[in-house]
Amino acid sequence: MKWNAELYQDKHSFVSEYGKAILEYVSNNNAQSILDIGCGTGDLTHELAQKSGVVIGIDNSESMIKKAKEKYPKIEFCVIDACNLTWKNSFDIVFSNAVFHWIQNQTKLLEGIYRALKIDGKLICEFGAHGCVAKIWNAFRDILSSYGYDEFYPFYYPTVQEYKRLLDKVGFEIEMAIDFDKPTILKGGKQGLRDWLKQFYASDLSKFDSYQQADIFDKMDETLYRDLWNGEQWAADYRRIRVVAAK
Repeated sequence: MKWNAELYQDKHSFVSEYGKAILEYVSNNNAQSILDIGCGTGDLTHELAQKSGVVIGIDNSESMIKKAKEKYPKIEFCVIDACNLTWKNSFDIVFSNAVFHWIQNQTKLLEGIYRALKIDGKLICEFGAHGCVAKIWNAFRDILSSYGYDEFYPFYYPTVQEYKRLLDKVGFEIEMAIDFDKPTILKGGKQGLRDWLKQFYASDLSKFDSYQQADIFDKMDETLYRDLWNGEQWAADYRRIRVVAAK
């Protein structure tokens, strides 16, 4: 999927803002090293740099990394696929916010993270849980299916039990694994849902021309108005998994 870094920065800053909640699990220690997986435009990487001696931010999107380097030139940022980590025993903490649900090969991801961590190092992450944006997704799927489209971008929204089994299989010692609802206001008033769709469902929307997309947006507004419009803004039905696990 190709990311729009400018749209992300302008309309979806809630992603990094919400990620600040898991920063409390990262201690202040100038001797520690941290890898931030899926760093986006670097806002949380910058926060992590205040808590550590070394921090590296990686993302699979060139546009995101370019933006991150512009904002925080003193921090090391790299374009790297999270499933192709080559570090071994290198980091005290691997941190990630709102990224893992984009990755299908979770076993390869977790094995790479496990190798990259030092002994007693920790994985601290939060991402989409089972049922995340279910109302939005169901409406989107049904509307696109009416066009005869059924090759959707695959998201990974596991249950806590499912993810605990994966962590255990790789060898992690689970310190915390919880799921919870996280209703999320979308910036932009009436335009908020459309901006969200353009960013996060861009891969599927790219299969349609501008006229079809306009019709899809209108139908999404109509379908979700009663459940997700609060009178002033759209509130997306997010659910999250939060994990702290040690090597």
